[in-house]
Parts: sequence; structure tokens; C-alpha cells
Amino acid sequence: MMNKTKEYQETLALIAYLFAYPTEDWWAKLPDCRQASEALDNRQNRQTMLDLLDYIEAMGQKAYEELYVRTFEFSSNTNLYLTMHDRTDFGKQAREMLDFKNMFLANGFDLQKELPDFLPALLELTANIPEGPASEVLAMAKPKLELLRQRFLEAKLAHTFLLDVVLTEADELKGATA
Repeated sequence: MMNKTKEYQETLALIAYLFAYPTEDWWAKLPDCRQASEALDNRQNRQTMLDLLDYIEAMGQKAYEELYVRTFEFSSNTNLYLTMHDRTDFGKQAREMLDFKNMFLANGFDLQKELPDFLPALLELTANIPEGPASEVLAMAKPKLELLRQRFLEAKLAHTFLLDVVLTEADELKGATA
């Protein structure tokens, strides 16, 4: 049985992994991801992860990679960059990007290869910090996550369920202190 902190950290790390680009290494580590998912105490989160893993594996490597690129890289509606979905005000987008960057820096992390609004990077951050700061990160990202979830829902993406887990974790962490 995992403690609460270990459970949310493991859950968010797994979701970050599942949202990452499916490289050869990613595919090779999917069995480890399944094993870690099976170890989650939260039955609903565990089932969500296992269902998505079943979906990915049933789809097969080539088809899943094509879906991933089409959905998360080429679509302006469903890409994984959280400040890109309401790009009507580029000044606002730049401020939000800076806010995300400052959040990484405030928690002792700096991104070299990714933009700070990239969902897998943000989830990886929350998986590696205490509950209080993780709650703050997720609270800041929540409106963007809710918008992205709505877009996923409209696109009928199985990954919608992963965002449901993230939003549930955010609600459960709300009010946590460092």
C-alpha cells in the first residue's frame, strides 16, 4: 500500500509518461508502465491507466504513433502545450509561458529541451515535488487542463480519461501545504 504522497507522485509520473512522445525506448518501457499502473492503490486511476495501455497496445506501434503525431503535434486544438489553446492574445500567452517557467525555477527545476507549458513536463514536475507546491502547480494549470480536456472530449480521445485523473488529483491536493 502506497502512502498518499507516493501515490499521487507515481500517478502523475505515469500520466506524464503516457503523454510523452512514443519513441522506441518509450515502447520498450511500456511493460514497466503497466506494472507500475497495476501497483496503484486507487482503483479508478489504476483501471484508467490499464485501459489506456490496452488501447495503445491494441492499436499497435505504427497506428498509435500516427495518432499521437496527428493529435498532439499537428493539431492546434489538442496539442500538449497548455498556453496554445486560447491564442487570441500573444502578450497573455507570453506572460503565461513566463509564469510556467518561473514555477519550474521556483521548485528547483529548469527545462532545457521543452517549453514550460508542455503537459508531460508539467506533470513530471508535479510528480517530483511535495504536495503543497504540486497543488499550486496544478491549480495554476487547472483552467488550461479543463480546456484541453474539453477539446479531447470533442475529439473523442481516449487520453481524456488521463486528464480526468490529473484533474481529480489536482482537486485532492487542493489545500495541501508544503
